[in-house]
Amino acid sequence: MATVTSPARTTTPTRKDAPAPGRRPRSAARLRESVAAWTMLAPNLTLVTVFLLVPLVMALVLSFQYSTGLGSPTWAGFANYRQLAGDPVFWRTVLNTAVFCVATVPVEMALGLGLALLFNSVLPARPVWRTLVYLPMVISGVATALIGTLMFDENIGLLNKLLGTVGLGGLPWQTDGAAAMGSVVLITLWMRVGFNMVIYLAGLQGISPELYEAARVEGASYWQQLRNITVPMLGPSTFFLLIMNVIYSFQVFDTVFVMTLGGPGHSTDVMITYAYRNGFEGRQQGYAAAIGIVLYVLVMLFTALQWRFSRNRDTVG
Repeated sequence: MATVTSPARTTTPTRKDAPAPGRRPRSAARLRESVAAWTMLAPNLTLVTVFLLVPLVMALVLSFQYSTGLGSPTWAGFANYRQLAGDPVFWRTVLNTAVFCVATVPVEMALGLGLALLFNSVLPARPVWRTLVYLPMVISGVATALIGTLMFDENIGLLNKLLGTVGLGGLPWQTDGAAAMGSVVLITLWMRVGFNMVIYLAGLQGISPELYEAARVEGASYWQQLRNITVPMLGPSTFFLLIMNVIYSFQVFDTVFVMTLGGPGHSTDVMITYAYRNGFEGRQQGYAAAIGIVLYVLVMLFTALQWRFSRNRDTVG
């Protein structure tokens, strides 16, 4: 009896990396995600390139040139930077900028933290007080400086009149270098404390109340809770404020220019005001650009060091 054998069934080998039916390749999905991401980033990248990177490159090129802004610039090499190294007024402005930074940044951060702690507690009319503290930040810097000029004027200023009513002599806010710097510092503190308060207040409202409840159960006092819970948990806010306040202090212009014009005798001149006078009054635009590049390098170095050595910039605790 003959045996009937069925023909061998042929099968097509399947590749392990072949995509499953009905499923798009991963490369197409990644491409679509990349296109969507770059589409959303394109407006910001365009603005950063046009208004930040291009002017920065142009300023760097200009710092190696002699230019008055009227004719064609000529190549100067490192002459502008060598002039900076031997310019005593420039080093005076560097010192004034550092003094202004040291005098304002720690104080405004401490006052901002204190006000944030106060306004985060039970306080009548808290929204009104918060608005009053933050109001100078909403006003333009020029308007705030004009208010400071009226307050610190030696002859008709409100502050000297108040000092006279209590039997104290008025201070030489415009003719004495230390007093002039003090007036600029006080107006800056009045203007910047509200910004620090808002950032710290947002950080405080992000701390879980259970942490304080557990600390009170363990018998921790208010100062122990502040030192061991509040301050460490506000690490990212402190890092952000430190960077922003230092950058503002290095770039302060309107307050100094309106209140003192850098005087008397360069006692309140900072790097930005000195660069402005060289670039727009002295027509030494290459020299002014060199000052700006040095200022940019100093700010970037400080930011990089803070980013490198700050352990709590991204995490709390």
